[in-house]
Amino acid sequence: MQLADLNALSRDFIPTPTMPVLFIGHGSPMNAIEENEFATGWQKVAAGLPKPNAILCISAHWETNGTWVTAMEQPRTIHDFYGFPKALFDVQYNAPGSPALARLTSETIQTTGVGLDQDWGLDHGAWSVLKHMYPDATIPVLQMSLNKNQPPEWHYSLAQELRLLRNRGVLIIGSGNMVHNLGMMNWRLPDAGFDWADEANNMIKRFIQENNSLLLTQYHQLGREISMAVPTPEHYLPLLYILGLQQKEEAISFFNDKTVFGSISMTSLQIGN
Repeated sequence: MQLADLNALSRDFIPTPTMPVLFIGHGSPMNAIEENEFATGWQKVAAGLPKPNAILCISAHWETNGTWVTAMEQPRTIHDFYGFPKALFDVQYNAPGSPALARLTSETIQTTGVGLDQDWGLDHGAWSVLKHMYPDATIPVLQMSLNKNQPPEWHYSLAQELRLLRNRGVLIIGSGNMVHNLGMMNWRLPDAGFDWADEANNMIKRFIQENNSLLLTQYHQLGREISMAVPTPEHYLPLLYILGLQQKEEAISFFNDKTVFGSISMTSLQIGN
């Protein structure tokens, strides 16, 4: 698609100052209904952001063949978990969708086809966080899926094609966890991390601060701690999307910087102001 065509397609999203981008460590679905330190951190960050025209979330919990973006008028609230209290299943986050933004997102990406999805909705990687950040649920929300057949470098590069959206008032959020090893969780450590988990988290943070995209995309070569921290890629890949959206000399700030239950990092970051 030519630039003129993209500009016409984005007529519903007039040019704006560059929006910040966020990576959110979302952790347990229970964070959706608990007023804890992480919910407070999300609320505080949202209060300091310009009000978005729309939100595009890349969640760890939507892996697909190919790349898709939700394109329905009213996405459903997906309760993609089990074994939690009924109060959590009762939550509905009734934010509208935006077929216009879905089409703009699809056409902005040139290196791969992006399908328009009518079935998915908003999974807990999106709504458990947005419920605290934007509780009135009036801002349109879309999700973009993770192509499970592509390597980390591909995801990092794809993110760079979404930069136009930052200048259309779209808040892009990656929702996952830097350290996410459910198999090694210890419920007796609700406020602490294992040494290896803290070491991995600090290593990832250091590479982010150094803008070392090479090592961040080749994380599987970084040794035992990172291998334990990222046993599967889906919770890590949303971080690469946010880092791929960073522009030159944009500031990075961390928040909710804590490891819980031994092997889950809630560390989150904001790029830009």
